[in-house]
Amino acid sequence: MAYTVVLHLTSEEPVAGEVEELPDKADLLITVTNPRRLDGKDLQYLTENVITVMYPINRINFIEVLPSREEEKIIGFVRE
Repeated sequence: MAYTVVLHLTSEEPVAGEVEELPDKADLLITVTNPRRLDGKDLQYLTENVITVMYPINRINFIEVLPSREEEKIIGFVRE
C-alpha cells in the first residue's frame, strides 16, 4: 500500500510524494516516487523526467502522512 506523504526538509520547501512503506527507525534513506511541490508543480532542482528520489533521513525535520481515499470515506466530517 502506497502512502502519500509530505516531507519537511531542512531549509527547503516541503515535498509531496508517495512512498511504498513508512521509514523505520534504522533507515538512512526514504524513497519518494512522483516528487512534487505542495501545489503539484515540479521541483525546480530536479531534472525534468525524474520519477523517484531518495532523501537522507537526517535532512528531514518531520513527515506528514496524508489519509488515503479509503480513509477519507470512513472518517468523514463530524458536526458538533
